[in-house]
Amino acid sequence: MAAEIICVGTELLLGEILNSNARFLAGELARLGIPHYFQTVVGDNIERIHQVLTLAVGRSQLIIFTGGLGPTPDDLTTEAIAQFFNAPLTERPEVLQDITEKFAQRRRQMTANNRKQALLPEGSQVLPNPTGTAPGLIWEPQPGVTILTFPGVPSELYHMWQQTAVPYLHSQGWGRQVIHSQVLRFWGIGESALATKVADFFTLTNPTVAPYAAAGEVRLRLSARADSEGAAIALIEPVAAQIRAIAGADYFGQDEATLATVVGDLLKKRGHTVAVAESCTGGGLGAILTAAPGSSAYFYGGVITYANAAKVKQLGVSPEVLAQQGAVSEPVAKQMALGVKALAATDWGISITGIAGPDGGTEQKPVGLVYIGLARPDGGVDIFDYRFGQERDRATIRELSACHALDRLRRQLLGL
Repeated sequence: MAAEIICVGTELLLGEILNSNARFLAGELARLGIPHYFQTVVGDNIERIHQVLTLAVGRSQLIIFTGGLGPTPDDLTTEAIAQFFNAPLTERPEVLQDITEKFAQRRRQMTANNRKQALLPEGSQVLPNPTGTAPGLIWEPQPGVTILTFPGVPSELYHMWQQTAVPYLHSQGWGRQVIHSQVLRFWGIGESALATKVADFFTLTNPTVAPYAAAGEVRLRLSARADSEGAAIALIEPVAAQIRAIAGADYFGQDEATLATVVGDLLKKRGHTVAVAESCTGGGLGAILTAAPGSSAYFYGGVITYANAAKVKQLGVSPEVLAQQGAVSEPVAKQMALGVKALAATDWGISITGIAGPDGGTEQKPVGLVYIGLARPDGGVDIFDYRFGQERDRATIRELSACHALDRLRRQLLGL
């Protein structure tokens, strides 16, 4: 038995609002262990809602609607569903009373069009809305098909789902198993390279393994179905352990871990501190580090030395080196890292200098060229150069630079 989500609203198709309801419901279905294979967004149009329903009834047993339950003429969900199944709409006195009382409590005038929200298909159950005026419905219009409807207001949906829908689904035999997922996160390896290394795991059926990538990061989602969360974790963990071993240093954490939180934990364990000197990233690395709670325990601070004069004055970078090599160069990155480490008296110093574009590149030093300096506790300095590509936009180059700097520190702290 599978579920399907249908979100109604022309505003969703126009991109005026984010479809957070679909994300919430998808997560909840996974938590309940209910298979979910299709999502559809459809505008406020009865004929098109019918077209979507025709498909949904033929392939899914639980159909969940959100949106289109309001009092205005373009709120057509309930009417469309009733017409599709040839069921008359009847006014529910208890619903009308609930709507009337809510308007009175809020000292607002109830208008005639609000009575529309008390109309539900004959034979359906009311899915109460404790916070809003638009109730949903629970209906089995034909054998093997159950329909739930919810308003588009996220806060109302959340309450109705937890208070009524989940207990109802459990009572009907839905959600007897759970689907638990674990996300493994990697940095320093491309999606295709990692996929090649772990290709054998993609054929597994329980747990399943699926890759997906963000800017610079690759993730593998491991999902298992079982009678309990503990049993699902037991299925996932042996596979996760094998993948972590194969990936080696490219694996940095799981689930909600970030490079910043992982690096922060490593610094705290060692009692180490770090300071940063940034040019092209303009404070981006410091922002990422301080986004982690408790970062004041290991992050001393940073300086943004965007102009050459600032590099000289604040970090002691040699004017001669700047003149000869340019700001985007290995020796300048080295002097910046040593300079900020000495200035802050920290264990580690990180520097970033590069060309984020869209202008300023040359044939020898193209847009996307970035040098990262890492001054170590033993006084040595490691320099890393990257060419992120002239086709990438400025924001992406800056983000990749900051994250690669964190990853280099992570690997050093691990002795890799």
